[in-house]
Amino acid sequence: MTAAVEQPAGELLRGKGLRSTAQRRAVLTALRGHPHSTAAELEARTGLARSGTGAGLSRQGLYNVLDDLTRARLIRCIEPAGSPARYELRVGDNHHHLVCRGCGLIEDVDCGVGAAPCLDPVDDKGFVIDEAEIVWWGLCPSCRHAAAAES
Repeated sequence: MTAAVEQPAGELLRGKGLRSTAQRRAVLTALRGHPHSTAAELEARTGLARSGTGAGLSRQGLYNVLDDLTRARLIRCIEPAGSPARYELRVGDNHHHLVCRGCGLIEDVDCGVGAAPCLDPVDDKGFVIDEAEIVWWGLCPSCRHAAAAES
């Protein structure tokens, strides 16, 4: 696991030169134990949009916080085809994702090849590559068993 999962949110923010606001801490805390969360899930989990919380945040404000945290590399944004953007705390390592075509479950998969970017394009077109993002699609065990039971 990465340090982001273990360190207090305020320490993480200050370590990246960001102000430790209630909204940023709430989003980081909401991602703990809930990888691959959508903005809507984070909004519901944090309760930041509810009036009277003292840490109120509009939907646009939430997206601004997510953008700030992503740019600071405190969280990672993944965008599987056909799915809303999803956010996770697991950053700075070399992992990829499995996505179930049936229920949308997303699982992390460690890269078996080595250090990032772990894959090199045939022609890098002059880019300095630092990451490769791989998504494997299929059916999770639950959906596979459900499909087998239907046939």
